[in-house]
Amino acid sequence: MPSLPEDALKYHRYERPGKLEVNPTKPFLTQRDLSLAYTPGVAEPCRQIYQDPEQVYHYTIKGNLVAVASNGSAVLGLGNIGPLAGKPVMEGKAVLFKRFADIDVFDLEIDASDPDQFITIIKSLEPTFGGINLEDIKAPDSFYIEEKLKKQMQIPVFHDDQHGTAIITGAALLNALKVANKAIENVKVVYCGAGAAAIACAKLHLTLGVRPENVMMCDRQGVIYQGRTADINPYKAQFAAKTSARTLADALDNADVFIGLSVKGALSVPMLNSMAACPIVFALANPDPEIEYKTAKNARSDVIIATGRSDYPNQVNNVLGFPFIFRGALDVRAREINEAMKIAAVNALVKLTHEEVPHSVLRAYGLKTLSFGADYLIPKPFDHRVLFWVAPAVAQAAIETGVAQVSFNLEDYPEVLEKRMGLSSEIIRHSLQKAKTDPKRIVFPEGEHDKILGACQILLEEGIAYPILIGSEAKIHQRIADLGLTLPNIPIEDPRTSPKTALYVQELFRLRQRKGMTLEQAKKSILNPNIFASLMVHLGDADGVVAGISQSYPETLRPSLQIIGTHPEVTSVSGLYLMLFKHRMYFLADTTVNIEPSAEVLANIALESAKFAQRLDIVPRVALLSFSNFGSVKHHLCDRVKEAVRLVKERDPNLIIDGEMQADTAVNPILAKEHYPFSAIQGNANILIFPDLQSGNIAYKLLQELGGGEALGPILLGMAKSVQVLGRGCAIDSIVNMTAIAVLDAQEKEVEGINSPS
Repeated sequence: MPSLPEDALKYHRYERPGKLEVNPTKPFLTQRDLSLAYTPGVAEPCRQIYQDPEQVYHYTIKGNLVAVASNGSAVLGLGNIGPLAGKPVMEGKAVLFKRFADIDVFDLEIDASDPDQFITIIKSLEPTFGGINLEDIKAPDSFYIEEKLKKQMQIPVFHDDQHGTAIITGAALLNALKVANKAIENVKVVYCGAGAAAIACAKLHLTLGVRPENVMMCDRQGVIYQGRTADINPYKAQFAAKTSARTLADALDNADVFIGLSVKGALSVPMLNSMAACPIVFALANPDPEIEYKTAKNARSDVIIATGRSDYPNQVNNVLGFPFIFRGALDVRAREINEAMKIAAVNALVKLTHEEVPHSVLRAYGLKTLSFGADYLIPKPFDHRVLFWVAPAVAQAAIETGVAQVSFNLEDYPEVLEKRMGLSSEIIRHSLQKAKTDPKRIVFPEGEHDKILGACQILLEEGIAYPILIGSEAKIHQRIADLGLTLPNIPIEDPRTSPKTALYVQELFRLRQRKGMTLEQAKKSILNPNIFASLMVHLGDADGVVAGISQSYPETLRPSLQIIGTHPEVTSVSGLYLMLFKHRMYFLADTTVNIEPSAEVLANIALESAKFAQRLDIVPRVALLSFSNFGSVKHHLCDRVKEAVRLVKERDPNLIIDGEMQADTAVNPILAKEHYPFSAIQGNANILIFPDLQSGNIAYKLLQELGGGEALGPILLGMAKSVQVLGRGCAIDSIVNMTAIAVLDAQEKEVEGINSPS
């Protein structure tokens, strides 16, 4: 979490205010494009839709567009702050829809405190949207609004605060009961809180099998019991129990399950101790639960506990539900999200939890193993498999219950979803998550630079790396204060005063004395921050170095090459860019180092690039590029590429690689299938090895400027220890991303056993 409110404000206002933008999905460059997109071309789809309203789903965005709608009457833990102040939350919800399920969203902040006025406004927007996600509306208005809209509209209306929480807790409850070896029809369940989420949870849990006579619900006044008149509405009254219990403590006596959707500290240790054996506790108040995880575990070793927090097992997070539920509903054009679809989502989450967890998910969370049990009741929020389990289950339930308006082969649906989502959006996040599993000491020679300091704040807060700064201690502390950062204990090394300097001078002299360097020159050279940083890594005082924001690439790289050197199995280093597009990604190498690589060097570049892809859990498919296709041109430059392919296959027979080939043959499956059916990669290359630096450098810059690709790099490959060079003047987020890459490299070097001093 941000350490200062200003961090969150900067995040929201940086460059473009807010978290969303609208981009065209069709070409819009020429006069012809204009005539197709607008007048006169737009008239034709209008005619088609007028004649057959169903055509709107073929010619417009409606089928993939959801409204996140709120009047701001119950925003997070902030209360009734109004629609304008609630807009950042709705934008955030839109980002989650897009990130997890590729659903487009318009956030609607509606100035209507009267429920009927709100209903009228939303109903009038039905032609625009394929679904409505109601958000942050106070109870009991939220119940009334949803009920009315569901009756009046022919598109899904879903109040996520209610049903999303109910679905995730429902899945966790079913699995928790399996762990506790208890039958759902026999357990006594107590709900702490009686708002929209608690009531929706209770209703869904009854559908799952909890018996009404075994349910008690508590609000601020205590137990909701038959005959109580204070602070009761029709929605609470459904759960009025026939009981003599009047307090939460009374209700929890010998209870099996506690579902907390209330406030911090509502569940005390004595209350927990009064519960039945193997108590199930869902303490979901955020950010502080009804009882702290560690407190509950210390009080009872048999407790099975879930919270809303990400730093403990069993995080109940609505992001496991709403994006995928809407994805399935939209894809079959469901008229509503009914009870069967909710149950299908619950069961999909339950079943997925029992599946073997893939290595990529384990590494993302820094875990060696993870399997069904008390500490794993529901999938992790960033488990990419959730989309492929929940959306098809919801779609199938919609079809089976007759609310779907289209049907398709559900066996092919997962493949459709995979193509829709792509993998490119996962790469940076995945790198950051893997770095967090084992942060390393990364030294920054440009320690006085504002952007480096800003990046270090993020690196420490997120647990990505342990930064070390090189520079004047006084200047660095002054810049930290001027920037409003909080880096009180960050290590700082000043080459002029550091106790390490004398040792480093001797080591530099030893390394370079037969390269023309005298002892006096070593004493002067040690003041160069890049040299000092490289020696830190070389001697094991740091695990990696990241530099270059204010220097040229050669002057940044040269000290590391001279002091750290190349990997024992590599003859030369190389530079790689990761180009990210919406649905595709490519590794491009060499783009920064080798001007005219030999066949041997090209082979090294290909092998090192493949290893890097594997480090990101990506199966490499390598194409060595040329102006020839498999011998179509006889030229010594093509022969060099062909020889490099042979060398790679000799060293790694299992690597998917082919060449020499032209760029379109490498990335166009239709072309490859038609003309080169023998090709090993069939137009699906994800690693492109260029025959020389000119072509590689030109290609990545053109893709970045004209092709809309996002470039991550340059990533340095082949060093003996972790070294990464920044692009001059790059943004803070680029520094963070490149540091994560440096951490991953250092992790790999540690596994290889080459982290000791050179």
